[in-house]
Amino acid sequence: MRWPSFGLRPWLVGFGSLWRWRSRRRGGRPSVPLEIRRLIRDMSLANPLWGAPRIHGELLKLGIDVGQTSVAKYMARRRGGPSQGWRTFLCNHADGIVSMDLFVVPTLSFRPLYGFLVLRHRRRRIMWLGIAARPTAEWIMQQANGGLRLGGCAGLYRARSRLRLWRGLHPAASRDGHSRPTNGTAIAMAERLC
Repeated sequence: MRWPSFGLRPWLVGFGSLWRWRSRRRGGRPSVPLEIRRLIRDMSLANPLWGAPRIHGELLKLGIDVGQTSVAKYMARRRGGPSQGWRTFLCNHADGIVSMDLFVVPTLSFRPLYGFLVLRHRRRRIMWLGIAARPTAEWIMQQANGGLRLGGCAGLYRARSRLRLWRGLHPAASRDGHSRPTNGTAIAMAERLC
């Protein structure tokens, strides 16, 4: 870019030097030496379960005076979480998971029929299906207990919603593994069928 000849360049140089002077380092927290930064990183990589407070304490034992926030700043970042996600859990344990769902089927006379479904995730097989015009809590418990026992699903984990209705399930029928309120994919397979 060519600058005009009427003296804009000296003004820009002066403006740049002014802001360089105003943004200079005037104090604050002292900088952490490179050797200590490397030590913090190596300690965090060698001990992945240690957090910033633990590494800070170990550095204080070694006689290195550095702040805990500085330790947290220079620790190595983890790529993934410490545990598996919900999707990985479902893929790894699909042969031992059963989903249950209640659904409504509108008839031609506009009267609703209520259905109860037990779905095994291993092969996405329907293990139990019950339909009633006026279901009660007892009927639902009977369907759930019967579906889990007679459907060959006893002892498996069941994925269900957080309804109070499920509290009456027989404990020998299956182990509880309700879905999280924020995760809509827990019983998605059962809901796709409905």
